[in-house]
Amino acid sequence: MSRYGPGHREEAKAKLLAAVGRGFRKSGYGGIGVDGLAKEAQVTSGALYSHFGSKDVAFKAAVVAGLDELRDNILKLRAEYGAAWLDIFVDFYLGPKRTCDMGDSCALQSLTPEVQRSGEETKVLFQSHVDQVVTAVADGLVGGEAADRRGRAWALLSVLTGGVTLARSVSDPGASDAIAAGLRQSALAVAGEAAG
Repeated sequence: MSRYGPGHREEAKAKLLAAVGRGFRKSGYGGIGVDGLAKEAQVTSGALYSHFGSKDVAFKAAVVAGLDELRDNILKLRAEYGAAWLDIFVDFYLGPKRTCDMGDSCALQSLTPEVQRSGEETKVLFQSHVDQVVTAVADGLVGGEAADRRGRAWALLSVLTGGVTLARSVSDPGASDAIAAGLRQSALAVAGEAAG
């Protein structure tokens, strides 16, 4: 008889994956090793290996989980707020997701530079999941053909990701706020209108 209830294994793996994602977002792929990831997850290095098999596999899992979380949150915003979702998303991305601890930042802004340095397999995996994020955004925009909405979705995500990266890189909070304020108008302009 198991000493843990149903769903314990899945819950433990989800917590481990969340911790690994935080470790990679805070330190980057090259800045953290298996021991550091294990410490972040409060498990032994052996336990981390038993779940993922390697640091590379753990990184891929963190990238996928981070992008899927972003997609799911966009879909929730669209379902809950209708046409107002876009303003709420942009404000959240330029507010709390810009000023939070790097470990809690959006995977799109913090892990994309790491993916650039990775191998082809990781890039293919990233592309398939970021494409799902783009679809979630594009399906929430109105006007134009589907290809136009996808183009605007790519532009919106690029403006937000690059802008937040820039805003996080300055030392003066006032300068960071000014960057975010300027980005807000540009992001909404490039996205166009949100669908209800």
